[in-house]
Amino acid sequence: MSEQKRTVSIHVPVLARVEGEGALDLRIDDGAITQLRLRIFEPPRFFEKFLEGRHYTEIPDMVARICGICPVAYQVTAAQALEQLFGVELDPWARAMRRVFYCGEWIQSHSLHIHLLAAPDFFGCSSAIELAKIAPDEVRRGLRIQALGNELMELFGARSVHPVGVRIGGFHGAPPLARIREIREKLRAALPEAEALIRWTASIHVPQDDQAFVSVAMRHPVDYAIERGLIGVSDGLRIEADAFDAHFAEQHQAHSTALFSSYHGQPYLVGPLARLNLNHERLPEPAKALLAETGLVLPSRNLFHSLAARAVEVLLALHEALRLLDAYRVPDSPWVPVSPRAGVATSCTEAPRGLLWHRYEMDDDGRVVNARIVPPTSQNQARIEEDLRLSLLNFGLDHPDDALRLHCEKVIRNYDPCISCATHFLRLNVERE
Repeated sequence: MSEQKRTVSIHVPVLARVEGEGALDLRIDDGAITQLRLRIFEPPRFFEKFLEGRHYTEIPDMVARICGICPVAYQVTAAQALEQLFGVELDPWARAMRRVFYCGEWIQSHSLHIHLLAAPDFFGCSSAIELAKIAPDEVRRGLRIQALGNELMELFGARSVHPVGVRIGGFHGAPPLARIREIREKLRAALPEAEALIRWTASIHVPQDDQAFVSVAMRHPVDYAIERGLIGVSDGLRIEADAFDAHFAEQHQAHSTALFSSYHGQPYLVGPLARLNLNHERLPEPAKALLAETGLVLPSRNLFHSLAARAVEVLLALHEALRLLDAYRVPDSPWVPVSPRAGVATSCTEAPRGLLWHRYEMDDDGRVVNARIVPPTSQNQARIEEDLRLSLLNFGLDHPDDALRLHCEKVIRNYDPCISCATHFLRLNVERE
């Protein structure tokens, strides 16, 4: 029997360095992939059902519990949806500080993923602890940047994990000027470190894995889209959040507790590389100059460039937070009054892992009748399966099974999947004949 025709079964009980649990089933017959299934089997968490009957004032703190890594994304998306329905016009201060708050989450999440979850793959390390032995300065720098992101979240959220600072109509409180001055100095000091991070990630050898895929991300006429804008697609589509269902669909697959998403029947990519592909012209000039220096050409067709894309967005978030905080003032009130009304509320923002979409049906008393949340990881699930298939073919199916397993893990971790958010990874079973 030839090498391609051997029958092999590989079992990996736990996929390290991702949030949540899942598995991958891979079958190879006569040198061809005949089955490839990304199975997310973490039990459904029923958050959408929990929200039914809850008062609008409870929603921001409840949805923050969906994820311990990106709670700001869930809070801001929910708040904006309800504010739009209730006809709330945020004070410009609150709108600007929401963006700063969100920048903190991008900084901490991206830095965490780069240094603790993804980078070890590209240095032959099994953990960040091993990576720290060969790149101690880089890991320490990453932890400092991550800590700064957490501090920025705590500044407006009272704490960095499941923050409680957001309310419908703005924030519960406003930081004093003294705290703002302190954080501004830290942000300025972090700029050269973030620039060095871009150079470092761009220098890391990643597979040359050219693929065609659809990029989906928010677009804004002036800003690099984070918390506001239209939903944009690389084919030119631009839509409001309430038109999401007209173009994007969710479908249940028997092998996953997360729904699979599609754009007119095809998989699509959300996340930092999709955002960079569609919005790179909105980057601050220092980030554009660094990209030109590294030679990274955009739009990119290599999903492994997501590592560098996250580093670029760290620098962007630092610049944005500093720009907005340089004009900081203590407002007369950090929130505006709210009067609930019945109707349907929709909104989307860019979570660190990609587009996050919320829809709420509300009654006259401001209570949730029905809720639907589409997180980034479930949107990426079909794309991950497609990526695995194409990437394995590019990599070569005749590699030893351990090499195939490690390559699959590298592909999946590259998306920074938040499986707990997606359930409504890696066990690997490989069969060959």
